[in-house]
Amino acid sequence: MGTPDFSVPTLRALVDAGHDVVGVYCQPDKQKGRGKQIQMPPVKETAIDLGLPVYQPNTLKDEIVQQELVALQPDVIVVIAYGKILPPWLIRLPKYGCINLHASILPNYRGAAPIHYAILNGDTKTGITIMHMDDGLDTGDIIDIVETDIELNETTGQLFERLAQLGANTISPVLDKWVNGDIQSLPQDNLKASYTSKITKEMGLIDWTQPAHAIVNLIRALNPAPGCYSYFNGKRLKIWTAQVLDGNSNSISINGKLVAVDSSNVVGTIVSTMDGLAVLAGNGTYVLITEVQPENKKHMSATDFINGHQIKGGMCFDK
Repeated sequence: MGTPDFSVPTLRALVDAGHDVVGVYCQPDKQKGRGKQIQMPPVKETAIDLGLPVYQPNTLKDEIVQQELVALQPDVIVVIAYGKILPPWLIRLPKYGCINLHASILPNYRGAAPIHYAILNGDTKTGITIMHMDDGLDTGDIIDIVETDIELNETTGQLFERLAQLGANTISPVLDKWVNGDIQSLPQDNLKASYTSKITKEMGLIDWTQPAHAIVNLIRALNPAPGCYSYFNGKRLKIWTAQVLDGNSNSISINGKLVAVDSSNVVGTIVSTMDGLAVLAGNGTYVLITEVQPENKKHMSATDFINGHQIKGGMCFDK
C-alpha cells in the first residue's frame, strides 16, 4: 500500500526479492496541471509495469473493499506513504500484521511531513523506521531503525530520494527476519513523541527578520514543493537555493572574498550581488540566494536574475 514516488523503490525491492505481491493499493487517479489531465499515481504506473494487480478504493470503509482485501489473504501488508488511515480490521487482517516504513527516527516526527520538518528544524540526522502498525498515528512498535546523516545543504527533494532508496534496501531483509521471528519489536516512548503538521504554500513566505539559518532551512525544507518566495518590486520571486554567509555589521565573506557592507541597512536589503543575492536577515546575519524563479518565468541562477533585472546593492525585498 503506497502512492507517491517515495513508495516505488520499496515496491520494486519486494518484487525483486521474490515476494508474492498479491495486490497493490494506491490512491485514485487525479487531475493534475493546468490541463487537468488525469494522471496515475507513480505506484500504479510501476505496478502495471511489473504486471501486478492494482486497487484504488476511494475508501477502505466500504464492505466490498473489505471483502476484496480478505479474499487476497495477505500474510503481511507493507505500507509506505499510502495516504489513507487503515481501519482496525485491516491492521489485524494479515498473519504478520501491517508493516509501515516511516521517514523519521520514531517517535520523532510522526505524521505526514517528517522529512520537511527534519530539514526545517536544522536536524543533522534522520532515518527510516520500520514499525508494526497499531491503531494510532505512527505509534506502532518499532521493528528496525536505519539512520543517515542529513547533508549540509540537502533539500527535502534530495533527502526524499535517499530515504526512499534506504527504505527499499532495508525492507526485504527486515521483513524476512520479522516473519521468521528473528526480530522482536519494541514499544515507542510516547513521552518523547513529536508530530508534524501539513506543509502549506503559505509557509513559504520568507520573513527576513528571521535569522539566516532559519531562512535557509525553510528554503531547503520547501524545495521542491511548495517552494519559498518573497516579493521584490511588487512581484513574487521564488527562491530555490540559498546558504548562510559568515559576516558582521561591517563585512561579509562570499566564497572566500570579503565584501564591505553598510551597517545602517535594514533586514531584507540586498547588500551585495557578488555570486548571487546577499541579503541581510535577522540578528545581523546574512543569506546568499543562488537560484530563483521570477513570476511567470523559468528557474534561473541568481546571477542571471541580477543581470537581467539590473539588481544593485541597496535594493530591498518588499516588506
